[in-house]
Amino acid sequence: MSAIETGSVPISTRTSLIPRRDMAVIWVLLAAAFVAILNETTMSMAIPHLIDDLRITPLVAQWVTSAFMLTMAVVIPTTGFLLQRFTTRQMFLGALALFSAGTLLAALAIGFPMLLVARVVQASGTAILMPLLMTTLMNLVPPESRGRMMGRVSIVISLAPAIGPTLSGFLLDHFTWRAIFVVVLPIALLAMAIGWRWLTNVGERTDAPLDVFSIILSAFGFGGLVFSLSQIGALAGGKASPAPLSIALAVGVVGLAAFLWRQVVLQRKDDALLDLRVFASRDFTLAMVQMFLLSLAFFGTLTIIPLFLQKALGLSTTEAGLVVLPGALAMGLLGPVIGRIYDARGTKILLIPGSLLTAATLWFYTTLSTSTSVWIVLVAQTLLSIGLALSFTPLFTASLASLTPKFYSYGSAVIGTVQQVAGAAGIAVMMAVFTLIVNANGGTEVPTAVASGSRTTFVIGAVIATLTVLGAFVIRKPEDQPAEDGVAPAMH
Repeated sequence: MSAIETGSVPISTRTSLIPRRDMAVIWVLLAAAFVAILNETTMSMAIPHLIDDLRITPLVAQWVTSAFMLTMAVVIPTTGFLLQRFTTRQMFLGALALFSAGTLLAALAIGFPMLLVARVVQASGTAILMPLLMTTLMNLVPPESRGRMMGRVSIVISLAPAIGPTLSGFLLDHFTWRAIFVVVLPIALLAMAIGWRWLTNVGERTDAPLDVFSIILSAFGFGGLVFSLSQIGALAGGKASPAPLSIALAVGVVGLAAFLWRQVVLQRKDDALLDLRVFASRDFTLAMVQMFLLSLAFFGTLTIIPLFLQKALGLSTTEAGLVVLPGALAMGLLGPVIGRIYDARGTKILLIPGSLLTAATLWFYTTLSTSTSVWIVLVAQTLLSIGLALSFTPLFTASLASLTPKFYSYGSAVIGTVQQVAGAAGIAVMMAVFTLIVNANGGTEVPTAVASGSRTTFVIGAVIATLTVLGAFVIRKPEDQPAEDGVAPAMH
């Protein structure tokens, strides 16, 4: 009977039973990831309060979220190397220590600069947790149970963003913005204490030297790219100059090209910061293209929907949050069910209806107007979330399962990077188009202008989602037993 060496307890690849000790590791990581994502989604509601309390402009206040996103974009590509170089315990405790320190700094912030530094420190820890979770899960869980476990990851990814705005709205209505960090901090410290007690090391470590030049190129490449994308909306609204944006975009493109070239050179000696040999797997590459397109459409649409609900339909912030809440809950709660279907039937039975449902809902969104019933939007948003749930869980699982254990950490880093860049691009493009059309028709105070801008952005999302229907027919579930050598179980 063959087994995968995990660094703790060997897991049989012919049984779906997972040792209790390894399940404890997974649950600790899930709890930590939930806290980190919850924190990430609470700050957007707090920006108006920051403007009043810290006496800053909206453009400056937006850096609370922009700096977080930039830091994530820079740190995530390095996690593939870090997870190879350091133990699971070291990475987990280091990530939560950074996150907790940033949370404490934010709660005590006496001005905007201190808050900005705190958010950067928080993001540094957050960027490590999701790749760590997915890499550990792939090492500990036998192939026939990975879909089910990845479904639990979907609960974290979906429920935390659903709860975040609601929680922050309640806290902001009754306390100051600092309460958000005060509530999150003890939860993070508790997760760190549990991890200290129960977490065991997973996988094998390497002693590859850290390539500082790759980190610098990564910072310029991914940082410049995400920053330029985040400023497109401000440029469309006349609140940013095109010169800095053009410079940042050029720096990002050149830095990214140099970073990729550097990794190709270093991976020949197994010293790459982000090993690009993961793309030698056809299944992994196809899954990443599909995930990029879905993230592009999803994050952009998710940004526009609340604006449509509030500015075109006249809903309050709380009411708008309640409209999107059922979809987020459905997306999370369906995760384990979808995971079991993946384990039993593979990808196509999920991806094909998922991509069709996502595309169809976004095309329906192109018909929304100021007279559309809120209940219709609620049903449509729920259907969209179900379509995305049918897509993301099998993509996460199939992409990593197409790699051998040596490359799990690099694959997890690529997934995080793809989502970060695609999300930034989707938000940037759709916000720019939305802003241009709304301003041309009277501004956000005119409901019909907001509806017109929303419809146009939904066309972009619908076209992108339609492309994923093609990918749904060609992405497959890899063989349960990976090859002993090489990157993927099958090369095509």
